Amino acid sequence: MAGDKKIIIGNWKMNLNLHEASLYLHKLSNLIQIRRDVEVVLAPTVLTLQSLSLQVNLRQFKLAAQNFYWRDHGSYTGEVSASQLRGIVQYAFIGHSERRHIFNETEKDMRNKVAAAIRNGICPILFVGETAWEKSNNETRDVLHDQLNSGLANITSHEVKDIIIAYEPVWAIGTGHNASPTDVALAIKAIRAQIEHLFGERQAKAITVLYGGSVTPDSSNDYLAIDGVDGLVIGIDSLNAFTFSEIVKKAHKGSALAKIRG
Repeated sequence: MAGDKKIIIGNWKMNLNLHEASLYLHKLSNLIQIRRDVEVVLAPTVLTLQSLSLQVNLRQFKLAAQNFYWRDHGSYTGEVSASQLRGIVQYAFIGHSERRHIFNETEKDMRNKVAAAIRNGICPILFVGETAWEKSNNETRDVLHDQLNSGLANITSHEVKDIIIAYEPVWAIGTGHNASPTDVALAIKAIRAQIEHLFGERQAKAITVLYGGSVTPDSSNDYLAIDGVDGLVIGIDSLNAFTFSEIVKKAHKGSALAKIRG
C-alpha cells in the first residue's frame, strides 16, 4: 500500500452527535474532491458509524472505528466487536495513546485486536509512540521496538501488508508541542527497520506508515515530505471542515508534485 497514495485520517474522538455528524459529513463532501492519489478516512464515534455508513460515498471517504473489542461475540457488556463492524468500516484504530494511557489497554489487547481486525477483513491501524518521559530518556527507539513486536506478534509476513502503522508521539498529541521533521524521520526509520527485522525488507518498504501529532495545514506539507511518511492522522483540526479539507488538498498537491519530479 505504501507509496500508492497518501492517506489522511480525521479522528473525531468523542465529538459530534448523530445529527451533527451527518451535517458535518455533508459539509465535508462539498469541500473535498475525490482524488485518486489521496484516500480520506473519517473516524467518528461508534454511535454514528452505522448511520454515516449509509450516507457516505465510499469513493470519497472511508470509515474507521476508533475502538473495538477483540472477541467476535460473547458476554462483554458495552463492547463492540470487529465482527459487528464488518461492512460498516474499512479501517479500525488499535492502541491509540488515549486507549493505552487513559483506559489502560494492554499490549495483549493490541495484538489480539490486530488479529481480530485482520480475520474480519478490516484494515488495522496500529498506533505507536513514546511519552515525554520516554523521549527525554532517549527511549523512543526501544518503545517503538516493543510496541511493534507485541502488536504484530499474532500476524504473518503475508498479513503485514494489510496493516497500517501510525506514529503518534504521545507528547505531541493535543499539546501544541510539535515534533520536528527530524524527530519524525528518525522514528519512521526505526519503525521500518523493525518491520524489516520482523518480516523482511520487502514488507518494510511496502507497509504504510502515517504520522500524527498536532498536525496543522501549515505543518502538513513538512510532515508529508518526510521520506517514509505515507499520510497523516489529524485530531482536533479534523473537526474544522475548512482546515481538514485544506490538509487534504495539500496532500493531493504534494502527491502530484512528487509524481512530476519522479
